[in-house]
Amino acid sequence: MCTDGHHHSHADGGEPRPLRVPTGPMSRRTFAQAGGGLLLAAGGVGAVTGTALSSDAAPGRGASRTSRITRGTHLVHADLHNHTLMSDGDGDPALAFDSMRAAGLDVAALTDHATISDNVLGEVLAGLLPPEYKQLAGIHQGDWAQTKAYADAANTDGAFTAIRGFEWSEPLLGHVNVWFTEHYVDVLQAGVMQPLLDWLAREPGLVLDGGADGLAGFNHPGREPGRFQEFHYDERMRDRIVSLEMFNRGDDYLFEGWADGKSSPLCACLNAGWRTGIAGVTDEHGTDWGFPEGKGRTGLWVTHHTRGGVKRAMKRRRFFATRTSGLRLDAIATPRRGKPVRMGGTLPMSKGLVKIRLDLARDRSWRGRRLNAQVLRPGPEAPEVVAVEEFTVGPVLDLRVKVDVEDGDWMLVRISDPDEPNASPGPDGHPCNDLGVAYTSPWWLEPQAG
Repeated sequence: MCTDGHHHSHADGGEPRPLRVPTGPMSRRTFAQAGGGLLLAAGGVGAVTGTALSSDAAPGRGASRTSRITRGTHLVHADLHNHTLMSDGDGDPALAFDSMRAAGLDVAALTDHATISDNVLGEVLAGLLPPEYKQLAGIHQGDWAQTKAYADAANTDGAFTAIRGFEWSEPLLGHVNVWFTEHYVDVLQAGVMQPLLDWLAREPGLVLDGGADGLAGFNHPGREPGRFQEFHYDERMRDRIVSLEMFNRGDDYLFEGWADGKSSPLCACLNAGWRTGIAGVTDEHGTDWGFPEGKGRTGLWVTHHTRGGVKRAMKRRRFFATRTSGLRLDAIATPRRGKPVRMGGTLPMSKGLVKIRLDLARDRSWRGRRLNAQVLRPGPEAPEVVAVEEFTVGPVLDLRVKVDVEDGDWMLVRISDPDEPNASPGPDGHPCNDLGVAYTSPWWLEPQAG
């Protein structure tokens, strides 16, 4: 458990080690040898922390950032899950944020693994151990401070939002990203989720740290066999566990584990009571952060392009997942005789007809492309698809579905390409066995008293 203002002793008798600024890209070995002494003073570097690519690299194409169906927000493209030499990535962290900005991203997070370093060996031995140690043990307190320095140097309100985070990594249960916290926490007890959830619920203090100032999300759900203790639910954390990765790297996790007899992670998570938005991430471990096409990313609808604005959009689940750079997707649902509700919101109803309106665009090459809009509802093992609407990219799309809270309280839209297969299919004949293009965040039905 760590903090920027930690009160741990230093190896040299309590005085901080000299700050060092890297002068060029680092290898894994030189990074490991630097150990905990490689800290950057937040004011000691400029707004640009380095460049991983040529200066003529240009952002990719994309749709307008303005929705055709809502007002008051604009779209920013985000990648909230990335790794560096500070854990099991291959790239120098000094270059990561600049690479993502050069690739056209508006929001980026570094989320190196937190596993055992702080609680077992930590910073003291980091420079004495082989480079492979970092791949297993993850970040220590010096790395955590260094990540803040890189993020603060890269962050520019209105232009680029750089976020410090960490990935809590339990090898059997799964991995959880945490953003916006002053502290980080390692795996305190193997095989159970409750210690992490308790830490997230605890306010940071002088004696015990905590993560009540942050947000969190479930990563690559189902890749690890324990699936977060089958998405062990804690009511205290419902509003702050904000995301479920459906696209991680190039993979669609809708049916992850189905071939091994597991239910859909989407159903397992939402049916357990969690109210997560749906995210896409690159989970980048290489050196070209932000640039590979076909990896996951998240579109956030923000009122302000700042850390505070991004955090608010995440907390409101006002985001979508895709694997296509520059994609725009906005969605509202309107109950009969009700008001429009944006994705991530609640519909004040128990049953009835809902009109869903979708705004999807990318660029000229996408105009006229044939896609499907699939409305997903709860199922015990796999999502029920209650409507499939074929459409061509261009005009705003309207579709109508009947819903009943007795069948489950959530609903979302999956955009798919019917001409391409899902590389990880579910039940034979399931409509979602085609290629996933994007997911909206869900809406939740909330019957009104009286």
